[in-house]
Amino acid sequence: MTMLSQNSVNKPLLGVNIDHVATLRQARGVRYPSPLAAALLCEQAGADGITIHLREDRRHIQDSDVYEIAAQLTTRLNLEIAATTEMLNIACEVKPYWVCLVPEKREELTTEGGLNVAEQISYLQGYIKKLQTNGIKVSLFVDPDETQIQAAIDCHADAIEIHTGAYAEAGLAEDVTAQNAELQRIQQAAATAQRLDDKLLINAGHGLTRDNVNAIAQIDGIYELNIGHALIADAVFMGLEQAVKEMKAAMHK
Repeated sequence: MTMLSQNSVNKPLLGVNIDHVATLRQARGVRYPSPLAAALLCEQAGADGITIHLREDRRHIQDSDVYEIAAQLTTRLNLEIAATTEMLNIACEVKPYWVCLVPEKREELTTEGGLNVAEQISYLQGYIKKLQTNGIKVSLFVDPDETQIQAAIDCHADAIEIHTGAYAEAGLAEDVTAQNAELQRIQQAAATAQRLDDKLLINAGHGLTRDNVNAIAQIDGIYELNIGHALIADAVFMGLEQAVKEMKAAMHK
């Protein structure tokens, strides 16, 4: 599949994270709802890719989900993992289109911040090279910080995913000043990434909803947005197919 270096103006792609379909399944320890069925339905509804996070504690997505989804997607699988040996072995066997390396703590409810790339450049260089040697493109989940962006470039990552969590949290707190400040940080980070390496793809995600996504989607240089929790929450009320369509409409309005 051919990927463009950038999208048409203000038309970033939508990657749908279906982790929380698995969360609902795991709550009862049954076989439904099926993450695979959700992934395929999201594709049919217009998702440009599917994101799943195989956590070390297997709290939602399971190994079997990874293999099943990878085998049947017609778009692109973005596999989020911690940079461990176990996850490297799984990724090199599955060969998703993308691997996104994320920080991970067992006690956290969800990913709390960006990866500290600058403190582990040597390790990540070797880790990323192994993935890329297996034909896998690699993204690093980072805060909107120039030091981390430069470190990602030094690691020869194919992309970064800018952490939008602080922006989203400020919006939930109805702190307009803080939200605008975080939006400016993300805009600056995207501009910095383009200045430092015009071949680096720039994604963004975490905490994005139909209410706050448009401002992020309008940032110059954003290639793809990865959205999960809010979209799955919307699906409870409007159905998964409509939730995907509504999110894309909110992005591109």
